[in-house]
Amino acid sequence: MGWMADETGLDKTDANYVALTPLSHLRRAAQVFPNVTAVIYGAHRVTYAQYYDRCTRLASALAARGIAPGDVVATLIPNLPAQAEAHFGVPACGAVLNTINTRLDVDTVSYIFEHGGAKVVLVDPQFLDLAEAAVAAMDGAKPELIEVADAPAGWPASERHAAYEDVLAEANPDFDWIMPEDEWESLALNYTSGTTGRPKGVVYHHRGAYLMTMGTVISWRMQLNPVFMAIVPLFHCNGWNHTWMMPLLGGTLVCCRDITAPAIYNAIADEGVTHFGGAPIVLNMLVNADASDRRPFDHVVEVFTAGAPPAPATLGKIEAFGFNVTQVYGLTETYGHVTECIWRGADWDDLAQDKKAGIKARQGVAMPMMEHITVMDADMTQVPMDGSVQGEIMIKGNSVMKGYFKNPAATAEAFEGGYFHSGDIAIQHPDGYIQIADRAKDIIISGGENISSVEVEGVLMAHPDVNLAAVVAKPDEKWGEVPCAFVELKPGTAPSEADLIAFSRETLAGFKAPKKVVFQELPKTSTGKIQKFELRKQAASL
Repeated sequence: MGWMADETGLDKTDANYVALTPLSHLRRAAQVFPNVTAVIYGAHRVTYAQYYDRCTRLASALAARGIAPGDVVATLIPNLPAQAEAHFGVPACGAVLNTINTRLDVDTVSYIFEHGGAKVVLVDPQFLDLAEAAVAAMDGAKPELIEVADAPAGWPASERHAAYEDVLAEANPDFDWIMPEDEWESLALNYTSGTTGRPKGVVYHHRGAYLMTMGTVISWRMQLNPVFMAIVPLFHCNGWNHTWMMPLLGGTLVCCRDITAPAIYNAIADEGVTHFGGAPIVLNMLVNADASDRRPFDHVVEVFTAGAPPAPATLGKIEAFGFNVTQVYGLTETYGHVTECIWRGADWDDLAQDKKAGIKARQGVAMPMMEHITVMDADMTQVPMDGSVQGEIMIKGNSVMKGYFKNPAATAEAFEGGYFHSGDIAIQHPDGYIQIADRAKDIIISGGENISSVEVEGVLMAHPDVNLAAVVAKPDEKWGEVPCAFVELKPGTAPSEADLIAFSRETLAGFKAPKKVVFQELPKTSTGKIQKFELRKQAASL
């Protein structure tokens, strides 16, 4: 009791307490690394001094348009400089950043605009039609669109809306950033993939993002001046928070609109890329690239991969090309990766290659910014760490969301028992390393994107000829998994596989539509429940 602040005079002051925020990283970098290259995209190359100036102008321009602290500013932009600038410029005026998945359909984007209450949307011309259609479908107040032109890549501005570069040029370069008074203030709003209906809005706070940047530096064994290529979409968990992290190290962010094997190999060879993150599909793409698309390089490239465990054969091949792969795990609700498969050096170095790959496919242990991550049963009791008993991954730490926006019931359910319930089923090995065994709610992970089988089934069931539909994951060499539909037809009907795929694409985003349709009677239990485990076996053999 003798150390209580009211007894000793110890308390928070302006000198000893500053709210933690990743915004501090860029303000510092502008002073410490002013001439270091901050962002590269083709001919676009800016130093940290210039990067800070552009982010400051964006904050000023948004404030001049009436954006006040707590307002939401959305983006529909690929991994381009403007998307990186939004990560600092939007919160620098006190607003909340809502990066939206560019692969979504009009209805879902319109819902996110409406539910999130975006007042301004920064939109790349490639997705302008999507944005305009989504705004037109809204019932409430409609956001202003600002076009981010990218003419060199073939997407010139339409001139129907304010132009991003004009907005920056007219803004005040001396705008005073609005820093959070409380690190619990909201920083970002990220929508889930809607695995049980409408997507939920996950709210991040400044503290969680700041600690993510610090913990990632340790886990990725990073040093000053890394060259990081943004492959994970910046609309997905804010690119695992890596854009907020780069100024901390005076790192260089390499942007890329279209992720291809030549683009990655060229960036490594020409720009000296040292780090990137990506789903297993990216690893497969690099391994299977034509020799003419590869470029030689003489340094090791560190790779974080997540979404689904990469195949051991893929891991074995890619490391021979000069990549060191670390498996990580996380969710939108945890700001991205929160566990890592730390390699135990001499203990594992001499193992056979297949055993090494098997270990590297584990999700691992908690990263340093997290408090406790483990596997528990339905009674919130630790499962035996024997590598066989299954339970649910439970997560506790500062890099867990504030909650679901405007959804207190879902928030309370997710945090029941003092842990975040991931919904992912896993085993735990005797050394404590976690390994996912199955996915709750039949989620399909395709190219790092979550797809709800229930959502796809609902669309197929709307077809007039379909009596019953079940969707499961089908292994795919390129995407990891793709949706495979098993369909019972109504008597006297005979739609083709192409007919049903085209029908589903009328409603679903392309990556959610089934890639294979099998017509058959569905296996069921005595109570009529579809036996999806049987269908998964069939899909795996197709």
